[in-house]
Amino acid sequence: MQLRKAMDIRSAQLFLHLASSLNFAKTSEQMYVSPSTLTRVIQRLEDELGTLLFDRDKRSVQLTREGVRVQQFVRLWLDEWHQLQQDLQLASAELTGEIRLFCTVTASYSHLPAIMDKFRLQCPKADITLTTGDAAMAFEKIKAGEVDIALAAYPAHLPANMIFQRIAQLPVWLIAPVIPCKVNDLLYAAPVNWNDIPLVQSDHGPARSRSDQWLRDCNITPKVAVKVDGHEAMVSMVALGSGVAVVPEPVINHSPVRDRVRILDISYQFQPFELGVCMLSKKREQPLLQTFWQLAAAKK
Repeated sequence: MQLRKAMDIRSAQLFLHLASSLNFAKTSEQMYVSPSTLTRVIQRLEDELGTLLFDRDKRSVQLTREGVRVQQFVRLWLDEWHQLQQDLQLASAELTGEIRLFCTVTASYSHLPAIMDKFRLQCPKADITLTTGDAAMAFEKIKAGEVDIALAAYPAHLPANMIFQRIAQLPVWLIAPVIPCKVNDLLYAAPVNWNDIPLVQSDHGPARSRSDQWLRDCNITPKVAVKVDGHEAMVSMVALGSGVAVVPEPVINHSPVRDRVRILDISYQFQPFELGVCMLSKKREQPLLQTFWQLAAAKK
């Protein structure tokens, strides 16, 4: 196919990421290329194919019908390329190659270092490309082919084509600010009217599901003060006095503003997070991913 002549592996990865994100700025940032380089890559592909792959204006980016066909082709091509790399490694004494890993900033502090210490000893020639972001995005990034494996919390519904292995259980707490503020004035009232307490929430994800469950169980109609992406941002907004929030314990412990928040002692038990590793089922036999998977799941 003509596309194979026009596209190297890096260009394929850039195109596939942009086809998923539909955001030139986001792809440039997360794939570590300049916006001008990304634009040139896409223009070169479009010139070689003689067709537009993206409809773009100042407000939005969308795949064209031809772009969808190219996306399907590139995804299969990269899968075959990665499989070929792994197959060739079977005859090698040492595993080489690259793992594209996703996790939250907190997980990169709390759980990833211990896994990486073991992985580096066993696979010193292998490379890890790490992307960090909102925990709720982990499974979408795996599904889109942007990453190979993720450290993530077990979702409400695990996709049928993915596998998950638990590595830790994380307690979940309701936190409040330490500083004098309106939130604390309301919390120190007797009795506390939870309907009046401002709430910091994420738009989606495991923290949101636990927050929603608590509100339903306790018949609370919240006053949502702030919506943010990411647990780390939730802790920061609580520290600033914006409201209370439901967050997992490691995020509190590793936050640079942990001294500015406090755990509230309430008569409610939040369901803990099941933190684990996740990837597509079809990749379970790839030697490098299998090694990382086994080391992540091994007891310390």
